[in-house]
Amino acid sequence: MPLSSLLEPAALKFFEHLEIERNVSKLTIRNYGHYLRRFISWVKETQQLDDITKVNQDHIREYRVYLARLVDGQDRTLSKKTQGYHVIALRAWLKWLIKNDVEVMHPEKIDIPKADSRSMHFLPIEQIEHLLSSPIISTSAGLRDKVILEVLFSTGLRVSELVSLNRDQVDTKRREFGVIGKGRRPRVVFLSERAAQWLERWLVTRVDEWQPVFIRFAKHQDDLLSDGLDMRLTARSVQRIVDKYCRKAKLPIKLSPHSIRHSFATDLLSNGAGLRDVQEMLGHKSIATTQIYTHVTRPQLKKMHDEYHSKLE
Repeated sequence: MPLSSLLEPAALKFFEHLEIERNVSKLTIRNYGHYLRRFISWVKETQQLDDITKVNQDHIREYRVYLARLVDGQDRTLSKKTQGYHVIALRAWLKWLIKNDVEVMHPEKIDIPKADSRSMHFLPIEQIEHLLSSPIISTSAGLRDKVILEVLFSTGLRVSELVSLNRDQVDTKRREFGVIGKGRRPRVVFLSERAAQWLERWLVTRVDEWQPVFIRFAKHQDDLLSDGLDMRLTARSVQRIVDKYCRKAKLPIKLSPHSIRHSFATDLLSNGAGLRDVQEMLGHKSIATTQIYTHVTRPQLKKMHDEYHSKLE
């Protein structure tokens, strides 16, 4: 049975493809759903179209103008990066439709907007030490926060990977464990001896049997024998925790969990790690993504040049 070219049915089949055949994360499907439903609503309301095969470059051009001028309730426009996500989702949908013999415009005719250049925040090791020593470990929340910061810097985990950790996943004795990262790509991450010790200390203080490694604290925690999945800390909560200790440590820049990941990569390269090794540890699909850290390797290259290049008198 041929695939319907009607907007909603075709989009629904695409989401099913992402879930079943591509095995992408629920978050990715949710995001693609948000971006494509916005496009579908726009094209139906403004162009009176309900057939994806009728969409052409003129429609896409008008849609791009719409995205650029769209504002939220606080009068903020979409960033170039977010506009790019809308276009990437649309291109992926069109590519899949072509693969399924639906005659739509070719996705390569749609350019991805160039994202705004952003400064990459990272900290030198002295400031990282100051950040890691900020939590007051005499309280359960302070100990948890200390471990979160230690594990983030030791592993370079993305915040989504950190909050999804379960007890049976983490091996503090071997100081390594596997995670499923962005794009469902598996990789092994490593704990420093110090981070492993703090993680063990946190886990042995827990009186619950809950699976999540990092939990929130509620006034009523009676069901200690449940799996505790609803007690799992969220990515947004970790962001607030990092921001809290950034301010407490009076650091010169505003940090996010991803800034600690940047600091992890920067520290590795500063101490002689190769770019390919760092790519593996960060879980980057392409070495080009890891090359944003060449600001670290350039001084090292200059040092190597000065040391080994023939000097003419």
